[in-house]
Amino acid sequence: MRIVACLNGSRRPGTHPALPVSAEQVAVDARAAVAAGADTIHVHPRDSSGTEALEPQVLAPLLDLLRAAVPGVPISVTTALSAEPDPWRRYDMVQRWGALPDSVTVNLHEPGSVEVARLLIDRQVGVAAGVWTVDAARILVASGLTDGMTAILVEPAQTTAEDALANAAAIDAVLDRAGVGLPRMLHGADNTAWPVLDAALEAGRDIRIGLADTLRSPDGTEARDNAALVTAAVSRMSAAA
Repeated sequence: MRIVACLNGSRRPGTHPALPVSAEQVAVDARAAVAAGADTIHVHPRDSSGTEALEPQVLAPLLDLLRAAVPGVPISVTTALSAEPDPWRRYDMVQRWGALPDSVTVNLHEPGSVEVARLLIDRQVGVAAGVWTVDAARILVASGLTDGMTAILVEPAQTTAEDALANAAAIDAVLDRAGVGLPRMLHGADNTAWPVLDAALEAGRDIRIGLADTLRSPDGTEARDNAALVTAAVSRMSAAA
């Protein structure tokens, strides 16, 4: 069972005192998260102003720093439209990537997602499909790309654990009916992060945690940093084993 540390996501700089923004901060944080038990690092690249960015000149130095900080640890980056709202410009940026991450996440509900996923599969980058809704699950099935993907991230966005898990079950039902056998990770956000993580552990799925997903520890207090969140997830994983 893998633990993915999602270090910053689309959080605005300053949202949390320990949120890593610069490439140097991300590299230091990645090292600490891996030491705490994370197997994979997922990050949203940022430019010099702290804004999410997918430009090749932003991604390449970040990857260099991360690979020096956590050698051998898979590095995943976002392709979300939060980083580049124009689908066509996003495609152009990704097409111009020289340095490539080990994997990416592609949100299937976003315009242009299928084209970006196909591009990266062709470039032999691992693609994890971000599936937030039943409609996104149907888009994934219809895309014909599942054979080239590496995983599915079931990412319910509902604000209560009950609703989030019901949505996740509905997504799973669509994927099951279509015979999609890819590994599935399940994670929530903010109020649902820990309940959904516990449900993922109970189901034997890979898990994801980090300041991108929640700013709080399981007891509701503010988390110290990403490493503390990973430590808490490892503890819950051990308890569930």
